[in-house]
Amino acid sequence: MEKTLRQVCTELKVSRRAVQGYEKAGLVAASGKNKYGYLLYGEPERERIRLVRFYQQLGFRLKEIKELLDADGPVRKATLQAKAAELEKEDIHLRELIRQAKEYIAAL
Repeated sequence: MEKTLRQVCTELKVSRRAVQGYEKAGLVAASGKNKYGYLLYGEPERERIRLVRFYQQLGFRLKEIKELLDADGPVRKATLQAKAAELEKEDIHLRELIRQAKEYIAAL
């Protein structure tokens, strides 16, 4: 079932401006328009928006996401594995900072 931009934004908890930015960056395109001229998005387009949001949450920029979406499976897998490793290192670093902050707080 196709949905309007407003419905998509509500369903996916994403702003209209974000979806328009994805369209401008060539990451997603509406599947058509209804009789009133409203842009419509089918399930494949909504899934693509979900994927773009996920990649953004991982820390990829829109240009990187475009390359990632256009890449074949093995390249995507390797890129995501590298990002996961990077996030794990960052997590370790943040946990150490939190531990040090708690020690400092306790010493006050």
